[in-house]
Amino acid sequence: MPRSAVSRPSRAVALAPQLALVFITMIWGGTFLAVQYALGSSTPMFFVGCRFAAATLAVGLISLNALRGMTWRDIRAGVVIGISITLGYGAQTLGLQTITSSESAFLTALYMPLVLLLQWLLLRKAPRLMTWLGILLAFSGLLLLTGNNTGAITLNQGQWLTIFCAFAVAVEIVLISHFSRSVNLRRVVVVQLATASVTAFALMPLAGETRIPPFSWTLLLCAGGLGLASALIQLVMNWAQRFVDPARAAIIYAGEPVWAGLIGRIAGERLPALALLGGSLVVLGIIVSELKPRRWRNRPGAPDSKAPAAQS
Repeated sequence: MPRSAVSRPSRAVALAPQLALVFITMIWGGTFLAVQYALGSSTPMFFVGCRFAAATLAVGLISLNALRGMTWRDIRAGVVIGISITLGYGAQTLGLQTITSSESAFLTALYMPLVLLLQWLLLRKAPRLMTWLGILLAFSGLLLLTGNNTGAITLNQGQWLTIFCAFAVAVEIVLISHFSRSVNLRRVVVVQLATASVTAFALMPLAGETRIPPFSWTLLLCAGGLGLASALIQLVMNWAQRFVDPARAAIIYAGEPVWAGLIGRIAGERLPALALLGGSLVVLGIIVSELKPRRWRNRPGAPDSKAPAAQS
């Protein structure tokens, strides 16, 4: 049998987690308009709490059998990931009250270099040169995509909150990669979603939310729909990051503003030429991060010199 015929299935299997991350990034980017719409009927932290309560219910109902074997490691992993989720989503939602969506997208994209920094400092794993180049291209693309430049950004309260959001997202990505190979996926996702919901409700007084918003069908439908989206996103992230390097995952997640821009265009928005160029640079960054110069592929001790072992 030809060698290429043998290698194709394994290549497809290797690409599956990355394609899954691309898919949930499309969904992730598409939730932005829904969140803005929902904030017309709810306060930020209450909405985050409702969103993740719906997500917890959705995942919990399909994970009842798995929950019976819950371990303390599953709980610890779910709690710390859940807290980082709350801080990220909460800070971004609060920030969107005072800054534009383009500023939010640009500042949130700071999680890309932060993932590299945290991975380097905490996991002692230095990224490859092509990964650095890919992140540089993607970050430059995000700069053009959002229509900002460094001189135009003044750090008001909303921007500081969004910078904090970027740090929380980076921590979440690194934590998922750290725990994903040693815990039960379903159990941890249920715990992290429940933790995110409870923590968001608990933080309402600190965010100045002293009253529960009145009931509205808009809030119910948005919280339910985005809760299901969050459930899918977290399930796929926890599964796919067993096989995808954190830095490479960060590059894929950088496509979120691209998909948000495309969906915004369908909704009536029109991207300028520089934004289209920025989106192209993000895609180019993803491709470049996947490249492995031939002279590095078979180098002894190279991190990508052989495929990772399959995980149970």
